[in-house]
Amino acid sequence: MSASERPGEDSLIARFFAPIAGDGALGLKDDAAFLTPKPGHDLVLTADALVERVHFLPEDAPGSIARKALAVNVSDLAAKGADPAGFLLSLALPDGWTEAWLADFAAGLGEASRDFSCPLLGGDTVKARGPLTLSVTAVGQVPTGRMVRRTTAKAGDLICVTGTIGDGALGLKLRAAPAWSQGLSPDEKAHLADRYLHPQPRHRLAAALREHAGAAMDVSDGLAGDLAKMMRASGVSAVIDTDRVPLSPAAAKAVQASPDLLDLVLTGGDDYEILCTLAEKDLDRFRQEADRVGIPLSVIGRVVSGHDRPVFRMNGLERRYDVGSYQHF
Repeated sequence: MSASERPGEDSLIARFFAPIAGDGALGLKDDAAFLTPKPGHDLVLTADALVERVHFLPEDAPGSIARKALAVNVSDLAAKGADPAGFLLSLALPDGWTEAWLADFAAGLGEASRDFSCPLLGGDTVKARGPLTLSVTAVGQVPTGRMVRRTTAKAGDLICVTGTIGDGALGLKLRAAPAWSQGLSPDEKAHLADRYLHPQPRHRLAAALREHAGAAMDVSDGLAGDLAKMMRASGVSAVIDTDRVPLSPAAAKAVQASPDLLDLVLTGGDDYEILCTLAEKDLDRFRQEADRVGIPLSVIGRVVSGHDRPVFRMNGLERRYDVGSYQHF
């Protein structure tokens, strides 16, 4: 189909995006949406942009791209203890886009919005001269004054993470068919690939984070780097027991085959797990609530006084990562 035969912007919006829009979107027929917060609640806002060949690859399924775009934003909301309320999408389509691609993208976006209870409220669609680019602005709600910050970790707090670490980074590396992947089963390879393509935001843990966490953020740019960010913002440091960092069976098998991969596991991005601190007295209750919503939780270290980079201890050795976080520039 030539560019002249493609639907215009209004037709495109009505066909692909209006069917998945939420109530406040007004059918995507107006210039803006509206959102009324619950009484006694603050709004929490976050935005992330994804660019082809930077955050996803051209061969990725359009539904997977859509799901990831929303998931990484819902992950940010979850780490703040916010319940999703809706999102705006800006989509810059390159010259080669097709209606079939856009239909699959919209289907994946609709499924993700239902799974995360985060409806589409509006946005913009434009033509791009460069690669496919999309940006999501997500809105969440928290009871007034209860947003969990990254600046409030205290010396003596425990450090916890949800889920497993390193799967996303290994899933991306897997595409080059590295030698270490030869020992993985098809199911193990599929697990790592899925963790890169389809992040799992921990939004069901938001209420428990509001109740128990001292500080929190999501692990998007690597555990070591994001931990350093949170400790630096809080004016403290941390000691991590590396052997307590949770690995999936697939990641553990890969590290066993190639021990150098441990650095990638600790510094690679795309985990989208929750990193949080809490008082030791709150651990049992927090773990119970995580178990109730089916989210694994691991204690990996402790917040300590000081301003040095966090220490990762393993087998009697200590390591500080100079560059432990993905840099966007």
